[in-house]
Amino acid sequence: MILVNLAGVLLIALIVWWFWLYKPGEASVADSALLITVADGTYQPSRIKLPENQPVTLTFLRKDPSPCSATVLFPAFDINEELPLNASKTITLPEMQKGEYAFSCQMQMYRGTLIVG
Repeated sequence: MILVNLAGVLLIALIVWWFWLYKPGEASVADSALLITVADGTYQPSRIKLPENQPVTLTFLRKDPSPCSATVLFPAFDINEELPLNASKTITLPEMQKGEYAFSCQMQMYRGTLIVG
């Protein structure tokens, strides 16, 4: 009985860490272009530093066959793009003011942040 309870608590801790506490490394865009890989339930990199007041081109490479990974949304810019499996998709974002802009799949299980400034 104790082992079952311990396993349950560990599983709950893992879920909380994965969905709310895990913060992957950041990447910076120096040349206004960046490759983001969609695999294993994440965007890599998922935190991207961008320069202020410059348009940027992001290239997504989807390796994950999950239906959730098939779409990327940028709500602040009303951008909704389909990502083909095992192929690159280029998305150009407009100039942005200083701040943070979220992007995600349609169910918000794959999440990322653009950090402008």
